[in-house]
Amino acid sequence: MRSSENPDAAFRNPDLPVEARVEDLVARLTLEEKVGQMMNAAPAIPRLGIPDYNWWNECLHGVCRAGLATMFPQSIGLAATWNTQLMLRIATAISDEARAKHHDALRQGNRDMYYGLTFWSPNINLCRDPRWGRAQETYGEDPYLTGRMAVMFVKGLQGDDPRYLKTVATPKHYAVHSGPEAQRHKFDARVSERELRETYLPHFKAAVVEGKAMSVMTAYSRVNGEACSASPTLLQKILRNEWGFEGYVVCDCGAISDLYYHHKVARNAEEASAIAVRAGCDLDCGGTYRSLPNAIKQGLLTEEDLDRAVRRLFAARIRLGMFDPPERVPYAQISMDVVDCVDHKRLALEAARQSIVLLKNADGLLPLDKSTLKRVAVIGPNAHNPLVLLGNYIGTPSHIVTPYEGIREALPHAQVDYAKGCDILNNSTFGFAEAIELARRADVAVLCLGLSQAAEGEENQEEAVESGERSLGDRVSLDLPGVQEALLKAIHATGTPVVLVLINGGPVAVNWADRHVPAILEAWYPGQAGGTAIADVLFGDYNPAGRLPVTVYRSADDLPPFEDYCMDGRTYRYFTGQPLYSFGYGLSYTTFGYANLRLGAEIVRLGEPVTVSVDVTNTGSRAGDEVVQLYLTDVEGSTPRPIRFLAGFQRVHLQPGETRTVVFVVQPEQLYMVNAQSEWVIEPGEFRVGVGGSQQPAVQAAFKVVEG
Repeated sequence: MRSSENPDAAFRNPDLPVEARVEDLVARLTLEEKVGQMMNAAPAIPRLGIPDYNWWNECLHGVCRAGLATMFPQSIGLAATWNTQLMLRIATAISDEARAKHHDALRQGNRDMYYGLTFWSPNINLCRDPRWGRAQETYGEDPYLTGRMAVMFVKGLQGDDPRYLKTVATPKHYAVHSGPEAQRHKFDARVSERELRETYLPHFKAAVVEGKAMSVMTAYSRVNGEACSASPTLLQKILRNEWGFEGYVVCDCGAISDLYYHHKVARNAEEASAIAVRAGCDLDCGGTYRSLPNAIKQGLLTEEDLDRAVRRLFAARIRLGMFDPPERVPYAQISMDVVDCVDHKRLALEAARQSIVLLKNADGLLPLDKSTLKRVAVIGPNAHNPLVLLGNYIGTPSHIVTPYEGIREALPHAQVDYAKGCDILNNSTFGFAEAIELARRADVAVLCLGLSQAAEGEENQEEAVESGERSLGDRVSLDLPGVQEALLKAIHATGTPVVLVLINGGPVAVNWADRHVPAILEAWYPGQAGGTAIADVLFGDYNPAGRLPVTVYRSADDLPPFEDYCMDGRTYRYFTGQPLYSFGYGLSYTTFGYANLRLGAEIVRLGEPVTVSVDVTNTGSRAGDEVVQLYLTDVEGSTPRPIRFLAGFQRVHLQPGETRTVVFVVQPEQLYMVNAQSEWVIEPGEFRVGVGGSQQPAVQAAFKVVEG
C-alpha cells in the first residue's frame, strides 16, 4: 500500500533508530487511528500507506490454522524430551515456516487472521492440576523446567538478528492461570506472595528477561482481586518495573469485556478500557477498546495513555520489518520450500521419539523382537486415528502416521491387524468381540488408549473434535474414560502379552495397568510422526529416554480442590503422598551409573553461584540418552519450602561403557525465596544436592550459604 502523503516519512527510513521511527509515525495518527491500531484486527491507514494487520496467530507446536505446516508433538510432549537444544531447533523450524507462509500470503493479498508474524505462543502456565483441560498445552508442573523450555522456544521464534525480529513470541497466560476452564472469565485466583513469586512467576520472568519475549498475553481471570488484563501489580509493578519488559501486552480474547460483564471491576466498556490501558494492556483481542474515545471524553484517561500503547505496538511491527524493503529484512527471504520440508519432517520424528516415556517394562518385554513376530494386534480408539495424534492448536501436516501404520510399516513380513475396540468416551462395548478375537490370534497386542480433544481441551473447543461437538474441557477423573479399561482387561484376559501405549495430553491414572500390564509407554499427542516414533521404540530402533514433566497421581482424590491455587499437596514439590509415577521418571533399555559428585565449594557466600559436577556412565549394552537431573532441598528455610526442587538438567547421549562428566551451575537466583516479611531474599543455611536420572538421587552432597 502506497502512502498518499509524505512518502519519505521518517517512519519508513530503515536507517533511523526504531524509537525515532515510532515517534514520527505516532505523531501522524489521529485519535481514531490510534484506537484502531489497539485492536487485534487493526485497520489500514491508507493516507500513510499502512496496511491492515491482524495480530492474532498461533504456533503452539507448529504453525496453526493456516493450512500446510509441520506438526510437532504437543507442548507437554516437547517438555517430556527435557531437551532445550531440541526445543530451540523446533521453534526455529516453526518460525521458518511462519515467515515463509506470511510472505507467501502477502504476495497473494492475504492479510487474514493466522497469517501474521505475531504469535500467541507459548502457553507457559503450570500444570498445577492435571484435571485442567489445557494441561496438554503446557511444559508441565515445574517452574524451572517450564522456564528453560520457554526461553528456548521464545528465542527460536524471535531469531537472533540484532536488528529484526523473525516473529514475535507471546508467553501466556500471565499469570496464575490453570483452570477451571468453565470459570475462567470470572475466576479469582487467590495466592500468597510466596507462592506467586516462588511458583507462578519464575518461568514468566525467564521468558521475559532471558528470552526477551516481545509480547505477553494476560489471562482472563483475576489474581487476588485484580483482573490480569488490568492489574497494576502484574503489568506495571512486576512486568515492567521489576523485569524491565519493554514490549507490548495483549489480552486474551474478550478479556476486556470480562472486566465489566463478569469480574465487575468496571461499570461499562469505557471504564474497562481505561483501567486496562492505564495498567499497561496495549492490545485488545476484541472490540471493547472502540470505547476509548468516549473514555477520553469522560476524563478516564488521556490520549498520551494511548500513545504509550501505540508506540509499543508499532515498535514491534517496525522490528518485524513490516515497513522496510524486503531485501533489507533477512527473514523475508525464507521461501515456501521450508514448509513441510524433509528436514522438518525428520525433526518432527526426532522430537516424537525423544518425547516418549517408558513407564514400565516388566521382564524386559520391550523392545519386541521383530524376527519372532508373525502376528500383531493393534487395538484401541487411538490406534488408527490421525487427528488425535496432533492435540489442539494445529495446522495441517501433509502426512500423519498412526500407531497402526507405524507398526505395520516396521513389520513388512508379519500380519498386523487393527481393531478400534471402543470409543474414547462412550460406554459401548460393540467392538470388544473383534478386538478380543484379534488379540487371541496375535503374538502380542498393542493397545493404544488414552484421551482426545473430546475428553480434554479449552473451554468450548471445537478444534480436533467431531463436527458439531465441543471438548468437555476439564476432566473430573484422572482415569481412562469410557470403557477403555474394560477393553484393556478383556484383552489382557486372553493371555496374549500386552503393551499399553497411552496417547493423551493431561496425565492418566492407569493403576490397574501398572499392576497387570507388563509394558507401558506414554506417547502424549506425538504429532505427525507419532506412529513411526512409537514403532521405533516398541521394536528397539530407538531407545526411549523421555521423562515425565508432570506427576501422575493415582486418583483425583489425592488432590486438593481444583479451584484452590494454594500449592500445598500439589506437584512433586509439595505432594507428600505416593504417586503412580513421579515427576522426572522414565525408563530406558540400558542402565546408567553415577559417581564422583563434586561441588565447586561447600561454603558459598550470598550471591555466588555453585558448580556441581558428576560422572555419568552407560553401564548397559545399548547406546542411549540419560536425563541427568539436579534437585535441591532447602534444609533451613524460615518459611515453607518445597520438599525438593529442580535446579538443573541435561540430556546426554552415551555409548555402552562411555562416561561423561556433566556440569551444572546453580545460579544465586535459584536460591531465592520469600521470607515471613514477604521479602525476596536468599537466606543463609544448608542446601542438600541430589543428582540422578530421576527424583531419587543416585549421588548426594550439601553446601552452606553464608553471609558476606
